[in-house]
Amino acid sequence: MTTLELDRPPGLAQARDRTFTGLRAAMPPGVMDEALRCSGQLLAELPHQPELERNLVLVAFGGGKDSSYTLAFVRAMQLILDRVHGRTFRMRVATNRHAGMPRAVMENIDREYRALELFDDPDCELLLVDGDEISEFYVDSPQREHVVRRNRLDILMTGHRTFADGRPTFCNSCNLSVFNAFGLAAAYGDGADVLITGDSPQEQHQYSFWVGRLARRLRTGPAVRPRARGNGFGRILGQLDDISQAYFADIHGADADDAISERRVSTDVPDRLKFFTVYGETAYRAGDHFDMLTGFLGFQFDDLAFSFTESDCANPALMAHLRGIKAERVFERSYDEGLAEYVEFALGLMRKKDIPDQLVEMMRARYDSPDAPARMRKAAEEYALQTFGLTGDHLVCMTYSPFAGHGAGLERFLEREHPHLSDRLDEIHSLLAGAGDDLALDAELERISGLTPSQLRVLYSRSVQSAAGGTPVIDLILAGDPHKAVIETRHSKDGPDTYEQISGR
Repeated sequence: MTTLELDRPPGLAQARDRTFTGLRAAMPPGVMDEALRCSGQLLAELPHQPELERNLVLVAFGGGKDSSYTLAFVRAMQLILDRVHGRTFRMRVATNRHAGMPRAVMENIDREYRALELFDDPDCELLLVDGDEISEFYVDSPQREHVVRRNRLDILMTGHRTFADGRPTFCNSCNLSVFNAFGLAAAYGDGADVLITGDSPQEQHQYSFWVGRLARRLRTGPAVRPRARGNGFGRILGQLDDISQAYFADIHGADADDAISERRVSTDVPDRLKFFTVYGETAYRAGDHFDMLTGFLGFQFDDLAFSFTESDCANPALMAHLRGIKAERVFERSYDEGLAEYVEFALGLMRKKDIPDQLVEMMRARYDSPDAPARMRKAAEEYALQTFGLTGDHLVCMTYSPFAGHGAGLERFLEREHPHLSDRLDEIHSLLAGAGDDLALDAELERISGLTPSQLRVLYSRSVQSAAGGTPVIDLILAGDPHKAVIETRHSKDGPDTYEQISGR
């Protein structure tokens, strides 16, 4: 008996055989053959081929429908190599958690881990990343308060520059945190050897080119964490860190050292780290393996976690809600009209992303019944309050973006929403400019906006989005983002028809 066999816990071989048999039966025809071919290609890329167990492969697992399939496919590759060689690579699975990830996502992850029998496999490491904190995955692990606070502040400070436009308000900081989690997970412990991705080489090249160009445009000095050598992923993370520093300095103010520092993107990945793509070997569209996803893996499309293009984030429902509020309060139309505008836009995004027709129809039906606007409004209000501590007043205020641009929209906002303060407009301008001092008025503005006096003063000094631009850093990021469209709308109750760019998920 070999040392490797002695080190294995009793029953491991039987558990792996059971998982392999279940996976093979659940996978659509031909997929296990795809995994067999792909495992041979991966084997050729592993640095320690005689001792496969020395290799560490990282899988980034967001908990959504597509990454759920990718994880199952990589697990099949791991089991195939074990069956062929009597040993296999170690697999690290890392999930980045943000405040917009409901418990239903954690439960989907837990069910898949159990279906794939990962918890008791010594060659599987299951990590949860909360901000810069790494822990073992545990389905009942509570949301970290520091992450919720950070996410809440980023939403408000960006939303107040963009009239609560969906993509920048919710996704900019979240996307940067995802890459930070990749970096942290790749560097954790002795570090990973291979990072598995489902992106094609062309997609990787295009994204790398876009990141590099954006970093150069935003950079005002030399790179803070240059990565002139080493692997391509380290260089990309360094460029993303440059983007992060420019973005958060713009959002929170250049002197907000703590806020900027805690939002950095980790770049200290091993130089040996390689990319390996399963693209071209398997189709991971949800419609191609829907039965396996919802059957064997136990994936459930929860009413909160499944929201338009996302199956692991509830924030798009809040984006739709904010569009409804904007139509109702800013444009003096109706909430239902604004909600319908966003739904039509987001269903279009779903189709562009080749999301299965049955899921598009599920989402359309959710918003289509006579009681849907009131029902979804109530659900979004509860979600905003319970998840981020954002009240109705906070959300209404954000859609006006009244404080940015030296209070360009402040007079209109106060007259419409808080007439009891309209005769104190000059006092409020003085407070926001840092020239006044009124604790009671400070407290009232904080109640209305959800932001402290110092945060409101930062907003007051920053530009606000306009049709001609106005927010250069935010605009540059959004310029390369495909999750936007120009819609026909009305900016007042009785017209005229006009066009507006909106974004979201």
